Amino acid sequence: MMKQNLRQIHPLAWTIIIGTMFGRLVTSMSIPFLSIYLTSVLGATPTQTGITVAVSSLAGVLVSFYGGYISDRIGRRIVMLISVFGWAGVFFGFSAAQHLWVFFLVNTLNGLCRAVFEPTSRALLSDITPPDHKLLVFNLRYAAINLGVVFGPIIGLQLGSAQSTFPFLIAGIVYIAYGLVLFVQFNTHRTSLPARSTAEAPRLRDALATTGRDRVFLPVLVGTTFCVLGYGHFSSTLAQYLTLSPLFSNGGEIFSYMLSLNAVTVLVVQYPLVRTARHLPPLIPLILGNALVALSMLLFGMAGGMALLMVSVVLFTIGEVLLFTMMDMLIDRIAKPEWKGTYFGTIGFNNFGNVMAPVLGGLLLDQLGAGNGLGIFIPLAVTTAFGLPFLLTAHKRLAARERMNPPAATNSFKV
Repeated sequence: MMKQNLRQIHPLAWTIIIGTMFGRLVTSMSIPFLSIYLTSVLGATPTQTGITVAVSSLAGVLVSFYGGYISDRIGRRIVMLISVFGWAGVFFGFSAAQHLWVFFLVNTLNGLCRAVFEPTSRALLSDITPPDHKLLVFNLRYAAINLGVVFGPIIGLQLGSAQSTFPFLIAGIVYIAYGLVLFVQFNTHRTSLPARSTAEAPRLRDALATTGRDRVFLPVLVGTTFCVLGYGHFSSTLAQYLTLSPLFSNGGEIFSYMLSLNAVTVLVVQYPLVRTARHLPPLIPLILGNALVALSMLLFGMAGGMALLMVSVVLFTIGEVLLFTMMDMLIDRIAKPEWKGTYFGTIGFNNFGNVMAPVLGGLLLDQLGAGNGLGIFIPLAVTTAFGLPFLLTAHKRLAARERMNPPAATNSFKV
């Protein structure tokens, strides 16, 4: 049965799934080490590094709301090809950069390319996949992401990613190859691509007004922003802390193992966690996820060796899975069918947490020094936990709403 389902997946979908795996492999062997490289090789302060890392997320947040609309209007093909070859150019830019301002500029372009390519590729997967195969295809894509991240950091460590920009050159070559394969596949399967849309551009003011009136959605948006803030410290603040802290002589190596453990843990726990969490009220998994990410921040600050760091990674990852695999299910549940696109577009503004994380972490490292683990990570844990009262409020309001108007059975995901 599974073999038959796999045969029915569109060739272009397989290209995106396999391309995603190799793309994440080369990205995870280079980008996560950027903050280490800027601090230890370029001599940037933690605050300067934090701002340089944060600009990618900021650019992505500002563009992502319109990303899907752009590909609807001018076509998935042209948007994906321009953005994938542009992304290759970004990685070549990283490999050639020697000054902090160049890294800042190139990382801005990195965020723009990612914010356009990723949602467009997901939209194309949805376009070319029959409804009864969509869950399989999106699960394959998510597994491909994590398979790439399992091996990418280890390869990056061997290539000296924390001390060299050479891995970015390899990433650029891989994205050129990905783009060429996409070009061939688009030309081969041109007739099966969706027609361009004539819909008007989404209005940011209308989206914010609509979602802002929702007494459940608004605390969800604020609460998950703090969740994303905590999540964002893993690849920014933690990476710098391990490199600069006198407790760890090989911080870059430890960080690469932590990245791989994070990806392996996602692969192991995702399915059983989602199977269990789907039976809970929809906000409970997010509340538990927020609490686990906040706890892991505290444990990172307490850790003096590998053992507690690795336990903290596992707790962090369980929290991550609860947060990010259940968030789409929650939005699907609370949004009216005619407003789902607006709700899914607006929830992306919680990525401002990813913008704030490197800056906040960098400021704490600058002010307190990397030798003060608890002094740095207690504030990070507390600010992450700020999401809890908002999520609890949303939970109570949603329960009250659904007592008045029980949700339709068709408005929930099947896992």
